[in-house]
Amino acid sequence: MTQISILGCGWLGLPLAKSLKQKDFDVKGSTTSTDKKASLETVGIKHYAIALETNTVQDSVPSFLDGSEVLIIAIPPKLRGKNKDYSDANKNSFVKKIQNLIPFIENSTVDKVVFISSTAVYGEANATLDEDAVAMPVTESGKQLLEIENMLLANTNLQTTIIRFGGLIGPDRNPARFLAGKENLPNPDAAVNLIHLDDCIGVIEAIMAQEYWNAVVNAVAPQHPSRKEYYTQKAIQEGLQPPTFDEETPSIGKIIGSNILTHKLQYSFTQPLL
Repeated sequence: MTQISILGCGWLGLPLAKSLKQKDFDVKGSTTSTDKKASLETVGIKHYAIALETNTVQDSVPSFLDGSEVLIIAIPPKLRGKNKDYSDANKNSFVKKIQNLIPFIENSTVDKVVFISSTAVYGEANATLDEDAVAMPVTESGKQLLEIENMLLANTNLQTTIIRFGGLIGPDRNPARFLAGKENLPNPDAAVNLIHLDDCIGVIEAIMAQEYWNAVVNAVAPQHPSRKEYYTQKAIQEGLQPPTFDEETPSIGKIIGSNILTHKLQYSFTQPLL
Protein backbone atom coordinates (compact mmCIF):
# COMPACT_ATOMS: atom_id res chain seq x y z
CA MET A 1 0.00 0.00 0.00
CA THR A 2 1.44 3.37 -1.06
CA GLN A 3 1.69 5.91 1.74
CA ILE A 4 1.06 9.58 1.01
CA SER A 5 1.69 12.61 3.22
CA ILE A 6 -0.50 15.67 2.63
CA LEU A 7 0.93 18.91 4.01
CA GLY A 8 -2.11 21.09 4.57
CA CYS A 9 -5.46 19.36 5.11
CA GLY A 10 -7.63 22.40 4.51
CA TRP A 11 -10.28 23.15 1.89
CA LEU A 12 -8.50 21.01 -0.72
CA GLY A 13 -6.24 18.78 1.35
CA LEU A 14 -8.88 17.26 3.62
CA PRO A 15 -11.29 16.01 0.93
CA LEU A 16 -8.26 14.87 -1.08
CA ALA A 17 -7.03 12.87 1.92
CA LYS A 18 -10.46 11.28 2.31
CA SER A 19 -10.62 10.39 -1.39
CA LEU A 20 -7.17 8.79 -1.34
CA LYS A 21 -8.05 6.88 1.81
CA GLN A 22 -11.15 5.49 0.09
CA LYS A 23 -8.86 4.26 -2.69
CA ASP A 24 -6.85 2.27 -0.13
CA PHE A 25 -3.87 4.60 0.17
CA ASP A 26 -2.30 4.99 3.59
CA VAL A 27 -2.59 8.73 4.27
CA LYS A 28 -0.94 11.09 6.74
CA GLY A 29 -2.29 14.61 6.99
CA SER A 30 -1.16 17.84 8.61
CA THR A 31 -2.95 20.92 9.89
CA THR A 32 -1.54 23.94 11.69
CA SER A 33 -3.20 22.94 14.96
CA THR A 34 -4.94 20.02 16.65
CA ASP A 35 -8.42 21.42 15.89
CA LYS A 36 -8.99 19.08 12.95
CA LYS A 37 -7.37 16.03 14.50
CA ALA A 38 -10.68 14.27 15.14
CA SER A 39 -12.03 14.93 11.63
CA LEU A 40 -8.95 13.27 10.14
CA GLU A 41 -8.52 10.37 12.51
CA THR A 42 -12.18 9.33 12.40
CA VAL A 43 -11.69 8.48 8.70
CA GLY A 44 -8.36 6.74 9.28
CA ILE A 45 -5.98 9.58 8.44
CA LYS A 46 -3.13 10.02 10.90
CA HIS A 47 -2.96 13.65 12.01
CA TYR A 48 0.12 15.82 12.56
CA ALA A 49 0.07 19.41 13.82
CA ILE A 50 2.61 21.24 11.65
CA ALA A 51 2.99 24.98 11.14
CA LEU A 52 5.81 25.84 8.73
CA GLU A 53 8.44 28.29 9.95
CA THR A 54 11.30 30.07 8.19
CA ASN A 55 14.10 29.08 10.57
CA THR A 56 12.97 25.94 12.39
CA VAL A 57 11.20 22.71 11.60
CA GLN A 58 8.89 21.10 14.09
CA ASP A 59 9.88 17.78 15.65
CA SER A 60 6.83 16.10 14.10
CA VAL A 61 7.98 16.67 10.49
CA PRO A 62 10.30 13.63 10.15
CA SER A 63 7.61 11.23 11.43
CA PHE A 64 5.03 12.93 9.19
CA LEU A 65 7.22 12.18 6.16
CA ASP A 66 8.52 8.78 7.26
CA GLY A 67 7.33 5.87 5.16
CA SER A 68 5.65 8.00 2.48
CA GLU A 69 6.56 7.85 -1.18
CA VAL A 70 4.63 10.97 -2.19
CA LEU A 71 4.35 14.36 -0.48
CA ILE A 72 1.53 16.66 -1.57
CA ILE A 73 2.08 20.29 -0.54
CA ALA A 74 -1.35 21.92 -0.45
CA ILE A 75 -0.92 25.04 1.64
CA PRO A 76 -1.66 28.58 0.42
CA PRO A 77 1.10 31.21 0.65
CA LYS A 78 -1.25 33.69 2.38
CA LEU A 79 0.34 36.69 0.71
CA ARG A 80 -1.59 39.56 -0.80
CA GLY A 81 -0.78 42.68 -2.78
CA LYS A 82 1.36 43.61 -5.77
CA ASN A 83 3.95 45.79 -4.06
CA LYS A 84 4.65 44.09 -0.74
CA ASP A 85 8.15 42.70 -0.30
CA TYR A 86 8.28 39.49 1.72
CA SER A 87 11.44 38.19 0.08
CA ASP A 88 13.62 38.50 3.19
CA ALA A 89 13.91 35.67 5.71
CA ASN A 90 10.98 36.77 7.82
CA LYS A 91 7.85 35.08 9.06
CA ASN A 92 5.92 36.01 5.91
CA SER A 93 8.28 34.34 3.42
CA PHE A 94 6.61 31.28 1.93
CA VAL A 95 9.77 30.60 -0.07
CA LYS A 96 11.87 30.39 3.09
CA LYS A 97 9.36 28.07 4.74
CA ILE A 98 9.46 25.58 1.87
CA GLN A 99 13.22 25.98 1.47
CA ASN A 100 13.61 25.15 5.15
CA LEU A 101 11.52 22.01 4.69
CA ILE A 102 13.38 20.59 1.67
CA PRO A 103 16.34 18.97 3.52
CA PHE A 104 13.86 17.03 5.63
CA ILE A 105 12.06 15.83 2.50
CA GLU A 106 15.38 14.79 0.96
CA ASN A 107 16.30 12.82 4.07
CA SER A 108 12.96 11.03 4.20
CA THR A 109 11.48 8.17 2.18
CA VAL A 110 9.67 10.69 -0.06
CA ASP A 111 10.94 10.79 -3.62
CA LYS A 112 7.94 12.38 -5.36
CA VAL A 113 6.35 15.76 -4.66
CA VAL A 114 3.13 17.35 -5.87
CA PHE A 115 3.20 21.10 -5.29
CA ILE A 116 -0.10 22.97 -5.53
CA SER A 117 0.54 26.29 -7.24
CA SER A 118 -1.67 28.81 -9.02
CA THR A 119 -2.26 30.37 -12.42
CA ALA A 120 -1.37 33.62 -10.63
CA VAL A 121 2.20 32.93 -11.77
CA TYR A 122 1.15 33.98 -15.29
CA GLY A 123 0.45 37.52 -14.14
CA GLU A 124 -1.83 39.80 -16.13
CA ALA A 125 -1.12 38.59 -19.65
CA ASN A 126 -3.85 39.37 -22.18
CA ALA A 127 -3.51 36.14 -24.13
CA THR A 128 -4.28 32.43 -24.30
CA LEU A 129 -1.65 30.60 -22.27
CA ASP A 130 -0.62 26.97 -21.95
CA GLU A 131 2.17 25.35 -19.96
CA ASP A 132 4.81 26.64 -22.39
CA ALA A 133 3.94 30.27 -21.70
CA VAL A 134 6.43 32.37 -19.78
CA ALA A 135 5.31 33.01 -16.21
CA MET A 136 5.41 36.71 -15.28
CA PRO A 137 3.74 37.10 -11.88
CA VAL A 138 2.84 40.53 -10.53
CA THR A 139 1.49 39.65 -7.07
CA GLU A 140 3.79 38.71 -4.21
CA SER A 141 2.09 35.34 -3.83
CA GLY A 142 2.55 34.65 -7.54
CA LYS A 143 6.22 35.61 -7.36
CA GLN A 144 6.90 33.36 -4.40
CA LEU A 145 4.94 30.46 -5.88
CA LEU A 146 7.03 30.66 -9.05
CA GLU A 147 10.26 30.76 -7.04
CA ILE A 148 9.19 27.64 -5.14
CA GLU A 149 8.19 25.90 -8.36
CA ASN A 150 11.64 26.51 -9.84
CA MET A 151 13.37 25.47 -6.63
CA LEU A 152 11.53 22.14 -6.47
CA LEU A 153 11.86 21.38 -10.19
CA ALA A 154 15.62 22.02 -10.02
CA ASN A 155 16.06 19.56 -7.14
CA THR A 156 17.42 16.36 -8.68
CA ASN A 157 16.78 14.40 -5.48
CA LEU A 158 13.03 14.69 -6.01
CA GLN A 159 10.57 14.09 -8.82
CA THR A 160 8.23 17.06 -8.66
CA THR A 161 5.08 17.93 -10.54
CA ILE A 162 3.64 21.42 -10.23
CA ILE A 163 -0.11 21.87 -10.58
CA ARG A 164 -1.21 25.40 -11.38
CA PHE A 165 -4.87 25.57 -10.40
CA GLY A 166 -7.23 28.28 -11.60
CA GLY A 167 -9.74 29.89 -9.26
CA LEU A 168 -11.09 27.30 -6.84
CA ILE A 169 -14.83 26.74 -6.54
CA GLY A 170 -16.91 24.19 -4.66
CA PRO A 171 -18.17 23.77 -1.08
CA ASP A 172 -17.94 27.06 0.85
CA ARG A 173 -16.63 28.74 -2.29
CA ASN A 174 -19.84 29.63 -4.08
CA PRO A 175 -19.05 31.73 -7.15
CA ALA A 176 -22.48 33.33 -7.04
CA ARG A 177 -21.52 35.15 -3.87
CA PHE A 178 -18.19 36.50 -5.09
CA LEU A 179 -19.59 39.41 -7.06
CA ALA A 180 -23.36 39.35 -6.43
CA GLY A 181 -24.85 42.84 -6.21
CA LYS A 182 -21.61 44.65 -7.04
CA GLU A 183 -21.70 47.46 -9.58
CA ASN A 184 -19.64 48.67 -12.53
CA LEU A 185 -17.19 45.77 -12.42
CA PRO A 186 -14.34 45.74 -14.98
CA ASN A 187 -13.66 43.27 -17.78
CA PRO A 188 -17.16 41.91 -18.51
CA ASP A 189 -15.91 40.05 -21.61
CA ALA A 190 -12.82 38.56 -19.99
CA ALA A 191 -12.85 34.78 -19.64
CA VAL A 192 -13.03 33.03 -16.29
CA ASN A 193 -10.43 30.41 -15.36
CA LEU A 194 -11.96 28.23 -12.66
CA ILE A 195 -11.85 24.65 -11.43
CA HIS A 196 -14.16 22.73 -9.10
CA LEU A 197 -12.88 20.92 -6.02
CA ASP A 198 -13.92 17.54 -7.45
CA ASP A 199 -11.70 18.11 -10.49
CA CYS A 200 -8.84 19.36 -8.32
CA ILE A 201 -8.88 15.98 -6.59
CA GLY A 202 -9.32 14.14 -9.88
CA VAL A 203 -6.33 15.91 -11.43
CA ILE A 204 -4.03 15.12 -8.51
CA GLU A 205 -5.08 11.48 -8.52
CA ALA A 206 -4.63 11.23 -12.31
CA ILE A 207 -1.08 12.61 -12.12
CA MET A 208 -0.13 10.08 -9.46
CA ALA A 209 -1.88 7.19 -11.20
CA GLN A 210 -0.10 7.92 -14.49
CA GLU A 211 3.24 8.66 -12.81
CA TYR A 212 3.48 12.02 -14.55
CA TRP A 213 6.46 13.60 -12.82
CA ASN A 214 8.95 16.41 -13.41
CA ALA A 215 6.39 18.60 -15.12
CA VAL A 216 4.21 21.70 -14.86
CA VAL A 217 0.49 21.13 -15.38
CA ASN A 218 -2.25 23.75 -15.73
CA ALA A 219 -5.56 22.72 -14.19
CA VAL A 220 -8.48 24.87 -15.31
CA ALA A 221 -11.91 23.78 -16.55
CA PRO A 222 -12.07 23.81 -20.37
CA GLN A 223 -15.11 26.09 -20.42
CA HIS A 224 -14.25 29.79 -20.36
CA PRO A 225 -17.48 31.84 -20.25
CA SER A 226 -17.14 35.58 -19.87
CA ARG A 227 -17.17 37.13 -16.42
CA LYS A 228 -20.49 38.79 -17.21
CA GLU A 229 -22.11 35.58 -18.42
CA TYR A 230 -20.76 33.40 -15.65
CA TYR A 231 -21.39 35.58 -12.60
CA THR A 232 -24.76 36.79 -13.86
CA GLN A 233 -26.03 33.26 -14.46
CA LYS A 234 -24.68 31.95 -11.17
CA ALA A 235 -26.26 34.81 -9.23
CA ILE A 236 -29.63 34.15 -10.86
CA GLN A 237 -29.38 30.44 -10.07
CA GLU A 238 -28.81 31.26 -6.40
CA GLY A 239 -31.54 33.88 -6.22
CA LEU A 240 -29.03 36.69 -5.72
CA GLN A 241 -28.79 40.10 -7.33
CA PRO A 242 -26.57 39.87 -10.44
CA PRO A 243 -23.60 42.22 -10.64
CA THR A 244 -23.37 44.99 -13.21
CA PHE A 245 -20.33 45.63 -15.39
CA ASP A 246 -18.45 48.49 -17.02
CA GLU A 247 -19.37 48.01 -20.67
CA GLU A 248 -17.48 51.07 -21.89
CA THR A 249 -13.87 50.10 -21.10
CA PRO A 250 -12.39 47.30 -23.26
CA SER A 251 -12.00 44.00 -21.42
CA ILE A 252 -8.63 42.40 -20.87
CA GLY A 253 -7.71 39.05 -19.38
CA LYS A 254 -5.99 35.73 -19.98
CA ILE A 255 -7.35 32.31 -20.92
CA ILE A 256 -5.53 29.37 -19.34
CA GLY A 257 -5.35 26.18 -21.36
CA SER A 258 -4.95 22.78 -19.70
CA ASN A 259 -3.27 21.12 -22.67
CA ILE A 260 -1.24 18.53 -20.78
CA LEU A 261 -4.24 17.34 -18.82
CA THR A 262 -6.58 17.00 -21.76
CA HIS A 263 -4.09 15.77 -24.40
CA LYS A 264 -1.29 13.90 -22.63
CA LEU A 265 -3.13 12.61 -19.57
CA GLN A 266 -6.51 12.32 -21.28
CA TYR A 267 -8.20 13.75 -18.21
CA SER A 268 -11.93 14.45 -18.54
CA PHE A 269 -13.30 17.21 -16.33
CA THR A 270 -16.37 16.15 -14.40
CA GLN A 271 -17.77 19.52 -13.24
CA PRO A 272 -18.89 21.96 -15.95
CA LEU A 273 -18.88 25.64 -15.00
CA LEU A 274 -22.34 26.41 -16.42
